[in-house]
Amino acid sequence: MSDSHDRYLGMDRPITRRDFMNGAAMAIGAAMLPDGRAFSATEAPEPQNQPEYDPARKTGLRGSHPGSFEIAHSLRDGTFWDSVGKSVDTGEAYDLVVVGGGISGLAAAHFFRERAGTSSRILILENHDDFGGHAKRNEFHLGGRLQLLNGGTFLIDSPTPYSQVADGLLKKLGIDPPKFDTKFTDRKLYRSLGLQSAVFFDKETFGEDRLVVGTPGRGWDDEESKSETRKTISWESFLAKTPLAPEVKRSIVRVQEAKVDHMPGLSSAEKKARLSKMSYRDFLLNVVKVDPGVIPFYQRQTEGEWGVGIDAEPALDCWALGLPGFQGMGLEPGAAPNMSYSAAGYANGGSYRFHFPDGNASIARLLVRELIPSAVPGHTAEDVVTAQADYSRLDREDAPIRLRLNSTVVRVQNARAPDSAKEVEITYARGKQLLKVRSKGCVLACWNMMIPYLCPDLPEAQKDALHYLVKIPLVYASVGIRNWTSFQKLGIQNISSPGSYWSGISLNAATNIGEYRGPTKPEEPILLHLSRTPNKPGLPAREQHKFGRYELLTTTFETFERKIRDLLARTLSAGGFDPARDIEAITVNRWPHGYGYEYNPLFDPDWPEDRRPNVIGRKQFGRITIANTDSAATAYTDTAIDQAYRAVNELMGN
Repeated sequence: MSDSHDRYLGMDRPITRRDFMNGAAMAIGAAMLPDGRAFSATEAPEPQNQPEYDPARKTGLRGSHPGSFEIAHSLRDGTFWDSVGKSVDTGEAYDLVVVGGGISGLAAAHFFRERAGTSSRILILENHDDFGGHAKRNEFHLGGRLQLLNGGTFLIDSPTPYSQVADGLLKKLGIDPPKFDTKFTDRKLYRSLGLQSAVFFDKETFGEDRLVVGTPGRGWDDEESKSETRKTISWESFLAKTPLAPEVKRSIVRVQEAKVDHMPGLSSAEKKARLSKMSYRDFLLNVVKVDPGVIPFYQRQTEGEWGVGIDAEPALDCWALGLPGFQGMGLEPGAAPNMSYSAAGYANGGSYRFHFPDGNASIARLLVRELIPSAVPGHTAEDVVTAQADYSRLDREDAPIRLRLNSTVVRVQNARAPDSAKEVEITYARGKQLLKVRSKGCVLACWNMMIPYLCPDLPEAQKDALHYLVKIPLVYASVGIRNWTSFQKLGIQNISSPGSYWSGISLNAATNIGEYRGPTKPEEPILLHLSRTPNKPGLPAREQHKFGRYELLTTTFETFERKIRDLLARTLSAGGFDPARDIEAITVNRWPHGYGYEYNPLFDPDWPEDRRPNVIGRKQFGRITIANTDSAATAYTDTAIDQAYRAVNELMGN
């Protein structure tokens, strides 16, 4: 990339609080202290006790931020114990220690206190500088107004209805998703401005840069407008504007519209069985017999759901997700054997949906408020959105429940043999300190693949099962821009970019709740959401996830920023967008260990339920139980809650 092009993109311009330039690790708290100097676990030098501490306001490289993962990697590599001294016993004793301050860990603390009583002592240890796990909050102040975007989990949503347990917890927190969605989601704003969906065809993949505004059946993200768009934009008229070759256009029309039984003579069940064992890519190429040039157009349409493209996702799952090509095959509604969890759920109908302005970070904040009321002021699910969290109140010595950030657990062991243990020792690293606490029980609500390193005494079969649960890497970028007049001039709300580094761009969802109000005029600043799911087409799914994790950990913030500026310039410049002038802030939420792994019928054995790795991996071990979405082999908030409930009940003998 030339220096002149970088200047055009604005790479030399200062933007809001570029905290983690080039991914360089930022030393945190006690890590800055001279060797040998020790403080108690809650003494003032700890970052979360400092005035103005608010990690949600940080920009730059977030998600698994520098300082949150290095200790875990050292533990994984077998070098950690060679470089540390003896642990210091803090003398702290608890009824429960929870490892992981995400929604599953916070829910575990809630369920435990519900059963054990309000006087029970609970410590939650979290390796990141904020609570919430993947439910992270990106907070910006643009043009004098608070603006929020999700740094991870986008919304309340699941392929299946929420369980009585998960739904019950939401209700206790004051969340009513159907009511909230109707009352607080503004679906008319972008439509009233004439904004539509668009597709950007990049020259590297499709031969030339071309933005096509208006897509068949995609509209403004609500059913009414989708049907309007479907009536007015045909596939022929849409494709006529694209740079695709004539034979590719004809194939796409056939995939989208032709009602052909591609497997005549077979029953619906027999067709589903075959579709479960072939990828959607192979289905298109070998069964529908499309032109190979079709594949780049569809390749990434499954990434947002499963973290891999259509080369590594069963055709049956894609049918359940609503992808085209099956409209003449007579497939009966409902789930089928060998479908993935989410595909089976979507085939049977999903849950209610609602998007808080900061995604499910509001759920995490409500849980923290319920556990430690003084830390998050307010009383309702509406006012939590704008509440100012007081992090200094999370870890008070006189409080029954304490949440300790920047604390990476490195060892969890039963104090005696598992079948007779009555206590657990938990050792964690905080800066240069190695500290130890004791507890009557421990819930590991952390990434399950790390548990074998934390609990080396686990049976080998259980450790192997936990290692199997490879998380899906992903990255979400939140970009603050000076105004969105370029979107208005081009008539765009969101852009799909099937060949680009970032797979899409969208204006922040219009949600108004409590005192929070989003932008309504194109002349006002707004946040953009960009997403990327790194993978390596052609490999088995789990290997693709490992490749993507390596990519994210080796990609600098400078690269992320340049790719953001380049895509915005190429898609929006015709509307007057200037990347050097108009970009005011960037937060890149990098999740090398992103959402929970979901079994893939193309690559994973069809285990009996009790032999699945997640079931073997979550088995209780003495006074230690295991939660997190990994334990359900899914990636949804309701399963995080359900697994916390199960883990607490196991610990308490039910």
